[in-house]
Amino acid sequence: MELTIAEIFKVIILGIVEGVTEWLPISSTGHMILVDEIVTLQVSQKFKDMFLVVIQLGAILSVVVMNFNRLNPWAAGKNRSERKKTMVLWFKVIAATLPAAVIGLSFNKYMEQHFMTAGVVASTLILYGILFIVVENRNKNRVPRITSLDDLDYKTAMMIGCFQVLSLVPGTSRSGSTILGGILCGVSRIVVTEFTFFLAIPVMFGASLLKLVKFGFSFSMTELIILLLGMVVAFVVSVLSIKCLLKYIKKNDFKAFGYYRIALGIIVLICLVF
Repeated sequence: MELTIAEIFKVIILGIVEGVTEWLPISSTGHMILVDEIVTLQVSQKFKDMFLVVIQLGAILSVVVMNFNRLNPWAAGKNRSERKKTMVLWFKVIAATLPAAVIGLSFNKYMEQHFMTAGVVASTLILYGILFIVVENRNKNRVPRITSLDDLDYKTAMMIGCFQVLSLVPGTSRSGSTILGGILCGVSRIVVTEFTFFLAIPVMFGASLLKLVKFGFSFSMTELIILLLGMVVAFVVSVLSIKCLLKYIKKNDFKAFGYYRIALGIIVLICLVF
């Protein structure tokens, strides 16, 4: 396979889409499936299936880099109490990861074979768009009971992890399902968003590792360039997306994303019909 300017441009577009949508509650997988219908890489289906998952590693690494000291129990300058808090945070993340890990390993192949379609993506975009609007209206005058990561207990973390299981259906959005779950559990928007970022680290590293093992580690030079370029673009765009999202939710709710999801879902359904 020859690496042309056109293919490089397609990879950059996919990297931008991944970097933007991975952190917004609008479904990165759903958007990647939809964009792939228009911007189709001239690669084998096996490589594409792996690429659309492993490109997320670039986005995940942005969270690790941006929060390295915060997530590192042995960071210089941390006292014993701070190290303990960091370890406790990781234990909560691991606890919240368990439901998706157990159920995901069991049903991931089935979901890929039967649900990776534009119709499913459109339906879930609309459904969860409506849910975002309903939940935000319901919580409009409610005061969250959890306003810091330190206050997030294991029970609530596990409940958020259970909501993450819903994201096995394409178009749902991993961040969208966990954010909705957190808000319903009484967690503030900023806290559940940050926890969602951290929760993505083991989940996406695990998913990417499984894809790489399944694909094998024998890449052609062209395939390696495509994968690394996509990850680098996703990394850079993710840094900007995360900063913008955290700034946005300090003063706004998630209803705008709900309206966006509904509009996009309707457009996709219309395209499928005509």
